[in-house]
Amino acid sequence: MTAGDNRPAEPVAILGSGMTDMSRRDLSPEAMADQVVREALGDSGVDPLKLGLVVASNAMGGRLCDQGCIRGQSWLRKAGLASTPVVNVDNSCAGGASALHVGILAARATGAPVLVLGVEKMWTGDRAATLAGIEDGLPADYRADMHARFEPEHNPGGSILMGLNDSWARRCMAERGTTLEQIAAAAVKARRHAAQNPLAQIQREVTLDEVLDAPQVSGVLTRLMCSSFTDGAAAVVLAAGSATSPADRRAPRIIAAVARSGNGEIDYHDRLAETAAALWESSGLGPDDFDMAEVHDATSAEEIYALESLGLFGLGEAGPATAAGDTAIGGRGLTVNPSGGLVGRGHPLGATGIAQVVELVTHLRDRAGARQVPGARLGLAVNTGGVIEGDAGYVGMVAVAAGS
Repeated sequence: MTAGDNRPAEPVAILGSGMTDMSRRDLSPEAMADQVVREALGDSGVDPLKLGLVVASNAMGGRLCDQGCIRGQSWLRKAGLASTPVVNVDNSCAGGASALHVGILAARATGAPVLVLGVEKMWTGDRAATLAGIEDGLPADYRADMHARFEPEHNPGGSILMGLNDSWARRCMAERGTTLEQIAAAAVKARRHAAQNPLAQIQREVTLDEVLDAPQVSGVLTRLMCSSFTDGAAAVVLAAGSATSPADRRAPRIIAAVARSGNGEIDYHDRLAETAAALWESSGLGPDDFDMAEVHDATSAEEIYALESLGLFGLGEAGPATAAGDTAIGGRGLTVNPSGGLVGRGHPLGATGIAQVVELVTHLRDRAGARQVPGARLGLAVNTGGVIEGDAGYVGMVAVAAGS
């Protein structure tokens, strides 16, 4: 087992969770952080003075919110946490999964409950600054090369990360037979699921034709296939199994977790495959064991490509399954992104990985209402962030099981 693996000798319970309404743009980072912390602590029944650690994730507070350092301490100073230590994490779009990784390790090491939260304010009125903050998830020299590579007429949205996603979409289409209609079907599904999620950013269903006819963002990708700037926060309270009460053991629990960082040596999607293989090997789980998965669909094309790279579907199978409705709630196969995913629920960078786990917990507690995945007992969350010369900067995967 490598240092990036996090195979639990005992389960880590998720005692409580909280999440903001991601359709709002009027809340400050402080307000969002305070809300989800109070919700998660209230849900867990944990006294904030009993916390052993707080792990706070944020990506762009320095650029957009005039808070370059000590973001967790600054935004939580009215949350009643007293002198509980706060550790800040920044790992671009995978800050949430990174904070969870630290929180899991800390919960096992200290025996005390750990609060993990992510918060991101992306809507400030300065679109260029937000795009620049997102693109901080690439090395500076690589970023400059990408700007030179993507011609404006093919990338009218001006985002080099969407340009990269377009290149991946084209590769998936060329090598695996994925069609533009299948990619559009993933977008339709995402927005239908999101419309059933009261906390999602997107609350309107769309048709296949609307997706295909929407304005171009980059190459084959249209506006309705892509995630948007999102303000949002999410939080969970974790505790190692040995520190929980009999009542707590009914809480959903993290039964396996793996993390990997890329260095440019292999392709982004090969890094996904490597990370998934490590999770299967370390946990004894396999792709067929899961009822639902929250995957990192920065675009609808990436949902399909990632599902196949992770081994959740065979090569060339995720697109047809999506178009057939098999990946939708109530479909015949694995339910994918019941929250609406990044395209529908929203993608507040530093909070996304935690929001994915909050969604799984909601289903495992049978509290998802109209979007409930029937009989859900085991879910997978996959959060990625950063691109290092075509490789994934970070991949975090966690398996969450229903409580006993």
